[in-house]
Amino acid sequence: MTQTFAEKIAAAQDFLPINGTDYVEFYVGNAKQAAHYYKTAFGFQSLAYAGPETGQRDKASYVLQQGKIRIVLTTALKSEHPVSEHVRRHGDGVKVLALWVEDAFKAFEETTKRGGRPYLEPTVLTDSDGEVRMSGIYTYGETVHLFVERKNYTGSFLPGFRKWESDYQPEETGLLYIDHCVGNVGWNRMNETVKWYEEVMGFVNILSFDDKQINTEYSALMSKVMSNGNGFSKFPINEPAEGKKKSQIEEYLEFYEGEGVQHIAVATKDIVQTVRALKARGVEFLGAPPESYYGMLPERVGEIEEELAPLRELGILVDRDEEGYLLQIFTKPVEDRPTLFFEIIQRKGAQSFGAGNFKALFEALEREQELRGNL
Repeated sequence: MTQTFAEKIAAAQDFLPINGTDYVEFYVGNAKQAAHYYKTAFGFQSLAYAGPETGQRDKASYVLQQGKIRIVLTTALKSEHPVSEHVRRHGDGVKVLALWVEDAFKAFEETTKRGGRPYLEPTVLTDSDGEVRMSGIYTYGETVHLFVERKNYTGSFLPGFRKWESDYQPEETGLLYIDHCVGNVGWNRMNETVKWYEEVMGFVNILSFDDKQINTEYSALMSKVMSNGNGFSKFPINEPAEGKKKSQIEEYLEFYEGEGVQHIAVATKDIVQTVRALKARGVEFLGAPPESYYGMLPERVGEIEEELAPLRELGILVDRDEEGYLLQIFTKPVEDRPTLFFEIIQRKGAQSFGAGNFKALFEALEREQELRGNL
């Protein structure tokens, strides 16, 4: 009998309880301008700020929120700062995947004794609103997981930050929470990374795709989805596979100059409304699949609640698993380097990751690669 995703997730070890994603921190070249972009284009709201005015002399950080999603945009104030070096090598990209935990010190102890490489020793941050305990370890590439314990804190974000008041607050676009974050790793590195998540983090592999399932005429990839014990934290891992031409994963590794976060999937309860709002604000999405995709949709996916016309108009993809269906669409890279992008996803019971859409997605990515001269 086929296991459900809930049954697979239940097999994870439970030594590291995680309540979900606390925040995602980007290292960027100009945090003030990046914050304006994410407010204008995606509808994020101003939340908190830290910089020279708050006593943080070497960098500036802007915190944005929408639904349960918090993103932090950090830039260095001098060229020799580690943030500057990260941006010089990778361009704007994700440095921190912060996880909300009940006990940050125990999380550090449990993961480091299982082989996790320390990034941040257990630390207590305090101000008049209470205390936050934090620790952290490296994962793939230069990306890190921070463990954040904030049960004794009532402030807007973290000690050292002040509330960010802004007269410019564009309307939200319906983004609710982070569904998953996908990492790209190098050749023959996926199994090693999967093993790391199993042994160090106590995660379980709930889904696997190989190059026979995810391929086009020109390129292929392999992917495995890792989940913690309650399913609140999911990290798919991609690795390139041999093909006639360069895959999107290889292009990412070349231009990011290493392993890192490929895309962030954010959930909505009305994908048509959200995508229309994002497009109206200038967010660019991958080209729509061929008309035959939607002609075959009723036969492939079965009955869905949404009308096909707006899905076809916007290029939204649909897939089904044993527990329901999902709708998803992918932006183009949000920087000039063809690296980080976003996925907008709406789940109608399905807990999978759109395997039936991979061919259409990969072909759309290849069309973009060809325009850039990187296929």
